[in-house]
Amino acid sequence: MAKKGREKNTKNKAKHSKLMAQKKNKIKSETQIRKERLKSIIKKMQEKSDGKE
Repeated sequence: MAKKGREKNTKNKAKHSKLMAQKKNKIKSETQIRKERLKSIIKKMQEKSDGKE
């Protein structure tokens, strides 16, 4: 038998999916920033070691 009235839990599901998407995007951006920082540090260290030799 079908439910009468409003659908159950649709607001909470929408809110949850929005918050989870924000969390995933934040983690992706943090990992990308970390990779860029590591690349720049590695590049600087390689330039330093090339200058010493």
